[in-house]
Amino acid sequence: MPKDSNQPVNDFNRRVSDFNQRVIDEFRANKGRLTGHFAQARLLLLTTTGARTGTPHTTPVGYLPDGGDRVLVIASAGGADKHPDWYVNLRADPHVTVESGAFTCPARAVVLTGEERERAWARAVEADEGWAAYQRKTTRTIPVVALNQIANGGPPNVNASSLAEAIKVVHDAFRRELALIRQEMTAGGPTLGAQLRVNCLTFCQGLHHHHSGEDLALFPFVEDRHPSAGPALRRLREEHDHIATLVAELRRVVTAPAGDSAAARAEVERLTLDLEAHLTYEEEQLIPLLDAPA
Repeated sequence: MPKDSNQPVNDFNRRVSDFNQRVIDEFRANKGRLTGHFAQARLLLLTTTGARTGTPHTTPVGYLPDGGDRVLVIASAGGADKHPDWYVNLRADPHVTVESGAFTCPARAVVLTGEERERAWARAVEADEGWAAYQRKTTRTIPVVALNQIANGGPPNVNASSLAEAIKVVHDAFRRELALIRQEMTAGGPTLGAQLRVNCLTFCQGLHHHHSGEDLALFPFVEDRHPSAGPALRRLREEHDHIATLVAELRRVVTAPAGDSAAARAEVERLTLDLEAHLTYEEEQLIPLLDAPA
């Protein structure tokens, strides 16, 4: 039989597919926690619709926080001369699904252009020179894509089977992100880079929204069904106020023109210590109540 000239390419594609599937399986099984090479990476699962097949296609993709309800992904393909398949797919259909580990949400992809793309690219390169190395390997301009979350009009879709599990899943997501920020600050120089500022501000905003949601919905829900939890809930609300003060101070330091890395690192350490105590106490008090039979 004649030798298949496409066999090396097919073998490579199969290895890539198998590797991606292992990452996807681990990501979903552990709510975004990964081991090995990706243990300290910001990774999400991006599901696009195949431009030719029309079938869903899920790919692990690195991302950059961008404040609000959007994140940025970069179609580097490791510096290859062809755009990655997921980018081709979202150009054909910008409606995508994003899995962050804690949450799954629909999003709309927008390819950044002009000055907006250049600012985002400069932030990415400042944070990780590897992006520039990829650009040097190819003649194509590597695209930067914003994934804008589409509001569903209700509570977020947490990847959990119960309200008790949802508390732990969301808390662990905050723990992981704060650990990454601490690591980035330790590795950084005397001034804060632009992307690290955005990472901090995005974290602060997410934590504010989470605590606001608990104050407005979760805590009244628990209090109505478990009146004995009143003292614990009062303490948790007081801790929310205290953490809000710490968050405001971190925002102030991060947005200061000087961008003092040491001052920001000190505020992150203060926030980490008190936030961990708060999350642990909340889990100890609320999870047993929510796990109890109705």
